[in-house]
Amino acid sequence: MPCRVVKVDPHAPDPAALEEAARVLVGGGLVAFPTETVYGLGANALDPAAVAKIFAAKGRPATNPLIVHVATLAEARTLVADWPEIADRLAARFWPGPLTLVLPKAPRVPDLVTAGGPTVALRMPAHPVALALLRACRVPLAAPSANRSTALSPTTGEHVLRSLGDDIDMLLDAGSTTGGLESTVLDVTATPPRLLRPGLVTRAEFEAVVGPVALSDDDVGDGPARSPGQMRRHYAPRTPLEIH
Repeated sequence: MPCRVVKVDPHAPDPAALEEAARVLVGGGLVAFPTETVYGLGANALDPAAVAKIFAAKGRPATNPLIVHVATLAEARTLVADWPEIADRLAARFWPGPLTLVLPKAPRVPDLVTAGGPTVALRMPAHPVALALLRACRVPLAAPSANRSTALSPTTGEHVLRSLGDDIDMLLDAGSTTGGLESTVLDVTATPPRLLRPGLVTRAEFEAVVGPVALSDDDVGDGPARSPGQMRRHYAPRTPLEIH
């Protein structure tokens, strides 16, 4: 079936549209929705069959883990085996917002979400539509960017449709996103914490809250990654570039 496109107000989304999208997600379907960074492709993070649809739609390698989006701090705590004090400080400062925290995963998180690894990447988005959708569906959502794997991330609903077309069930179209760049990923299982993927929150901003932050020296190659954004081939613009 063709993707159902529902336009919503980015600041006050229609509750009926959110409930419809929540039914799709709880039923195992895929819904694209805006965040403050880019559009995400959401599935119930606790349903392995639904999560598998994300990998199939995007053509994403199973070695590339997904970020899980939550509506509350309490929900985030249910997805981890340990919630350290440093995570409290970072969440208090940067959540909701474009920060993803890598933490030890709880057994209830499917291995497919984490590429079989022992950690899970979590974030609480700041976009009103994303937060309202999470509250409506009452489950955490695995949600990478809503585009084909390695392609540029979508910042409009039109970008989503052009990339994924009929491979998803529903799109909540709230116009352009404001950030245009993915969330920053910080691994707090390490001491000092490690910056795994640069994004809208800077290293200097982290260090003002928690002290020194290391840069990742991981070279995952084609093996399982600890977080999204670590594969050798990631963003791949189609426009030719010449350097003179």
